[in-house]
Amino acid sequence: MNLFCMLVPILVPVVAGVLILCLGKKADLKTLCGISVDVLLFSLVFVVGNALRMNSETEYVLFSFTEQLQVVLKLDVVGKIFSCLMAFIWTLVALYSGEYMKEEKDWHRYFGFFVMTLGVLIGLDYAGNLLTYYVLFEFMTLLSFPLVLHEMTHESIMAALKYLFYSLGGAFMVLFGLFYFSTHGVDTGFAAGGTGTGAAMMTGGMLAAVFVTVLGFSVKAGMFPLHAWLPTAHPVAPAPASAVLSAVITKGGVLGILRVLYFVFSPELLSGTWVQTALLTLSLITVFMGSMLAFREKLLKKRLAYSTVSQVSYVLFGLFCLNTGDAFTGALLQVVCHALVKSALFLCAGAIIYRTGKKYVSELDGIGKQMPVTMFFFTLASLSLVGIPPTGGFIAKWYLAVGALNCDIPVFSVLGPAVLLISALLTAGYLFPISIQGYLPEAREKVKGAVPEKSADITENMTKEDDTSVITESPESVSIQYEKKETNWLMLFPIGCMSLAALFVGLFPGIVTQLIGQIF
Repeated sequence: MNLFCMLVPILVPVVAGVLILCLGKKADLKTLCGISVDVLLFSLVFVVGNALRMNSETEYVLFSFTEQLQVVLKLDVVGKIFSCLMAFIWTLVALYSGEYMKEEKDWHRYFGFFVMTLGVLIGLDYAGNLLTYYVLFEFMTLLSFPLVLHEMTHESIMAALKYLFYSLGGAFMVLFGLFYFSTHGVDTGFAAGGTGTGAAMMTGGMLAAVFVTVLGFSVKAGMFPLHAWLPTAHPVAPAPASAVLSAVITKGGVLGILRVLYFVFSPELLSGTWVQTALLTLSLITVFMGSMLAFREKLLKKRLAYSTVSQVSYVLFGLFCLNTGDAFTGALLQVVCHALVKSALFLCAGAIIYRTGKKYVSELDGIGKQMPVTMFFFTLASLSLVGIPPTGGFIAKWYLAVGALNCDIPVFSVLGPAVLLISALLTAGYLFPISIQGYLPEAREKVKGAVPEKSADITENMTKEDDTSVITESPESVSIQYEKKETNWLMLFPIGCMSLAALFVGLFPGIVTQLIGQIF
């Protein structure tokens, strides 16, 4: 019965996605969206049910290539956290897509691959060994590739190919590690605290294989120097696809790294080695670099993409501390909060583009008056990403900083929290001005010492009657009437759910931290 309940949320979306592709253009957008949401909601119910009901970590061998190469499913606490998070976000984004995709074509292709990708992701969460994870990791790449490619422009095709080449390169590195581990007697099954690999096996070659494997998974997580696909793929993909690529697909790489460092090997075996030093260095470079690039970026979706490069490496830094205390707790809290917040931010960006056509930060003067609810949730999500209490982002970053300080890692125990703090300030610098100029455009102009004038984009959105509503009382006071362009509930509901969920995690972090405490 347990195996059946684990297979249902994996197979049902895959089968449904194939059927949607077979329907082709025979079905309209409303029908395709309805089918997708129903299927994903069905899978979400099973995933949550599995998380609540299954307490054991029984393994189920689906089939074997050899005695050592087996496809295994196993549900542990980590799998419960990731599967519930992914299914929750995926279902809400599917609902959002029903409105957003009205301006797009080939709906059947989008929804077909969108639904199938969740099935593979849940299988990824339920994987019981490294081989199973690797196979599903490859499928995740192949099924998410059409989401980047969707618009079929030259730019989207080039971005999709870049995404594919980077992903396949990372997968080959993981495959090398899998070969090396298997031929040197390492049990690649997943067990909390490692599968029994001894210190005697940690030769120079084994350490190199671990490093290469982690680096391969880090491609999906967007860690330097293999991060370049993220800011290329996100701006060209439809906004809901960008949301799941940033919030969920990147977590596929994070989960792979977590499994290798904490479930195949023991953190104690790698602590203090050159592997830890190299990985910590790369993660902190990524945190700082991503924040700086986001701060300088003018295109809204690309700014959010660079932000993902930085914020996901917060998670990696916590994992690379190689302890199961505060740093590990902070890393998994950051997984949850970042997934929720970044989905909300990308969906807000999509709503703005959908309703106004504005893609650049410089065009967003007064957007808070045109779309007040959307920008309220954008601001709330931004507060969490920066780490302002009482949001979930604050709790996650607090655990990460405390964990790093208590790890007694030379240099990094101080450098880590310092870089995280600088990154948080940069995050505030590239997110808060969007909200400020969105709600207070006149104040921004006054700071510049200029009299605010109607911008071209405002003029285009106003009728002649609206034009006469611009009243100039004095050179210091100009009143502009902004046309309301708020989107409907199909877009606002998913955005609101994820923004408020991140706040909920901050107000009641014990629900998640207690679950994380059961892992080891």
